[in-house]
Amino acid sequence: MSLLAFGIETSCDECAASVVADGKKILSNVVASQVEAHRPYGGVVPEIASREHLKKIVQVAEQAIADAKTPLDDIDIIGVTQGPGLIGSLLVGLSFAKAVSLARKIPLVGVDHVAAHLFAAQLEPKPPKPQFVGLVVSGGHTSIYLVNDHIDLEMLGATKDDAAGEAFDKIAKFLGLPYPGGISIELESQKGGDPRKYALPRPMLKSGDLNFSFSGLKTALLNLVRGWSKKRVGKERAHLCASFQEAVVDVLVAKSFEALEKLKIRKLVVAGGVAANARLREVLKMRANIKNVELWMPSKKLCTDNAAMVAALAYFMFKEGIVSDQAIEAYSTLYRK
Repeated sequence: MSLLAFGIETSCDECAASVVADGKKILSNVVASQVEAHRPYGGVVPEIASREHLKKIVQVAEQAIADAKTPLDDIDIIGVTQGPGLIGSLLVGLSFAKAVSLARKIPLVGVDHVAAHLFAAQLEPKPPKPQFVGLVVSGGHTSIYLVNDHIDLEMLGATKDDAAGEAFDKIAKFLGLPYPGGISIELESQKGGDPRKYALPRPMLKSGDLNFSFSGLKTALLNLVRGWSKKRVGKERAHLCASFQEAVVDVLVAKSFEALEKLKIRKLVVAGGVAANARLREVLKMRANIKNVELWMPSKKLCTDNAAMVAALAYFMFKEGIVSDQAIEAYSTLYRK
């Protein structure tokens, strides 16, 4: 008989719920986007995000249960994102999950959002088995892990400032492109953009460690176009986007394969919202083929924030005997061991 996990995800601006069987089969996966609410501001506004979660959480959860064609009484585990993320947003999902757990006497499992991204790959055919190197690259996080098993992650490196997705959003806003910036820059790059037209820096490429920095790259592009007219920026925008995107991709790929070489591991998982970027996926596949590395990237719908990955990780944690109590709290900081 299948073990059913009900996942709740509200770490940022996606209100999501999902039912997953045995940590691998998605029975439902509902995501309510807040893009339109945040688009006028060019980024996520925490206050608006938490209010939107309050409006949608019950509806999204009920829809996930209905889509799964499974009554709530049949749910075995409730997995909920505990952090990291926006505290206000996290508290909405955590409070909801606690209430359902208490009322229905269903075991509760608090899940780390970044770790959940890595285990989105478990929901794909032929999932990876630990040990592997994992790169999480999103709007809020850019970090590399050694994944020893489902509950043992060791951080190898992380961004010192902006996350890659955050840098995409800021540059997109500066260039007059709509939020979210990652997809806008990707689409603009595809309009004949030359990724080598502008020689932008590759920050920390040869730093000797596995950390990242993207604020300097962002500043380099801003300095490049300083004094340009709006007309010139518009004319060169595809080239600027392609050059910026290529610089980010080069660093992400180089650091990932540097980690593989250092650890003598030949398995790589890349996840998070920026992992949906077509150019990043293309370069990773080419490098993995050259280096004879096994590569897993979740489908694009599982790269962005979703509750299926939360439910999947909650299943594996529960199987290891990990259960949370009603006293668990939300946290905003990045997972570290």
